Amino acid sequence: MSTAELSIIDEVESALRTGSAEKGLATARRVTDLFLSSAGSFDDEQIALFDDVLDRLIGTIELRAIADMGARVALAEISAQLAPIAQAPPSVIRRLANNDEIRIAGPVLQESARLDDGALVQIASSKGEPHLLAVAGRWWLKEIVTDALLARRYPSVSRRLAANPGARVSGSGFAVIVGQAEADPELAVSVGVRIDLPSELRRQLLRSASDAVRTRLLSRAPPHLFEEIQTAIAAVTVGVEHEMSGVRDFEGAKRAVAGLKATGQLSEATLLGFATQRRYEEAVAALAALSGSTVEVIRPLMQSLREDGLLVPCKAAQLSWETTAAVLQSRFATGAMKPADIARAQSHYARMTPENARRTLRFWQVRAS
Repeated sequence: MSTAELSIIDEVESALRTGSAEKGLATARRVTDLFLSSAGSFDDEQIALFDDVLDRLIGTIELRAIADMGARVALAEISAQLAPIAQAPPSVIRRLANNDEIRIAGPVLQESARLDDGALVQIASSKGEPHLLAVAGRWWLKEIVTDALLARRYPSVSRRLAANPGARVSGSGFAVIVGQAEADPELAVSVGVRIDLPSELRRQLLRSASDAVRTRLLSRAPPHLFEEIQTAIAAVTVGVEHEMSGVRDFEGAKRAVAGLKATGQLSEATLLGFATQRRYEEAVAALAALSGSTVEVIRPLMQSLREDGLLVPCKAAQLSWETTAAVLQSRFATGAMKPADIARAQSHYARMTPENARRTLRFWQVRAS
């Protein structure tokens, strides 16, 4: 320990004994400056010494900070100085983070690496909105922390988390944000363009979003999300509420179609009937059986609003265009395909050969397995 360090420790003891506010503030500043001058070179024992000294000093200052603006300013300055230091005294950081004055707690809540998940969860569960906002702006947050923040249901905190790419959010956390976004256009846009937002929640968001929000989402969507958002918006626009957003039981349909096949009653006409009646599960199971594929392969093709994938099993089953068009239309609970889309699909279908379709379908089947 250097002479300067020993001198400051003596000064600390003197400040603590006399209880002078001015002396305590001056000493705390000197100890902080000394620590910052060589923070990267201190070992654990030296850091622990500084931790004990500063913690005692700050504890004394905090008693006066309630009524003393100068003391609050000094603590806020110390917090801002220590916040970016990876080796900052841990007890001091926790004390500053728990201070009720956000000017004091804010810097370390936003930045200090000394605050672990447990400390952040405790603060998220007990402090007010300004403290939660500071935590929500940290460059990296785990789900356990964001769950605790979102449990408080502050819209401002949700907006900050949604706009923070370093904040990891759980499925239940995203559900909270999406629920709040129904009445918050800014939040809807921020969360809607997050790549980690589950697809089903993105569709839920878009179903309740205004046209203005949908337009802004498309304008801000990253390239790898643009098509997904565009497709989901198209589905909402035409009133699509099909299997994409629902839970369906295909087991009954598979048993029924297997029975028809066993008795020789499964045919193209059967599939046409299922499609025109919009019996979705039966249509999927029948197309799988007629094309020699499985429900697991056909189902995502039916989910897509792009028709080119679904044409493959139809051609592999050598269906007529009338039946194929009915299958394409059966994806929609209401509405219909545009004439231009139907014409494009028919032209594509005419150029496709059964051999190539069956080859493609076999490849998809292997990949699905």
